[in-house]
Order: sequence, then structure tokens, then C-alpha cells
Amino acid sequence: MNLFSPPPTSPPPPKASPDGAFEAPNRSARSACWTARDAFFACLDAHGVVDSITNKEEAERCCGAEEKGLRRDCASSWVTYFKQRRVMEFKRKQTLEKLAAEGARPMPEGMGPPRLESGR
Repeated sequence: MNLFSPPPTSPPPPKASPDGAFEAPNRSARSACWTARDAFFACLDAHGVVDSITNKEEAERCCGAEEKGLRRDCASSWVTYFKQRRVMEFKRKQTLEKLAAEGARPMPEGMGPPRLESGR
């Protein structure tokens, strides 16, 4: 492998469709992306890092190889989405735990805003 050749395990770039947009990844590409995401998040969990965007230096120091795999196997928009969603889910869990500790109870079924039916 010379200095300017791509790494041997990198997936091929997405193909452009006739209208210029890129084709969606197939099942095996999505599976590889999710596996890389899970490995990255497991590493972050092991090192106590929740927000890899705000704590970028710490995340890179602890889990740089896993993040490289995530960036290699996933579209950049997916990487950003996964990282943001991780923080949102953490904050949601903290809020629900705080409410439960304060004695909050779930609303009875049918008491909240109407839910859209699937397929709408």
C-alpha cells in the first residue's frame, strides 16, 4: 500500500442515481454501520463519555480507533445523527429518572395528545 492509496477495507463510495442524488446504503452496509456505531458507543460507555461532540478530545483519546471505524462505515450525516441522538437519549433518561424520584406517574392511556395512526 503506498502513501496515497485508500485503505483496503474502506467501502466503495455511494453511487449517484440518475437524478444526481446518492443511493441509499444496502442492508450489509447498514449492518456494518450499526456494528461500528455499537462498538464506538460501547467504548464511550466504558470510558464514561456521553457527549462525543462536546468532549471531542476525550472521545478521540479514548475511542479514536472506534470512531475511525464509525466514520469509515457510516455516512457523515449518520455519524452526526447517532452522536446527537446518544446525548438526547441520555438527557431523556435523566429527566424521566428525576421525575420518577419526585413521584411523577405516567399518564393513563388516552390522556395525552392524540397519536397519529401508523401509515398516515
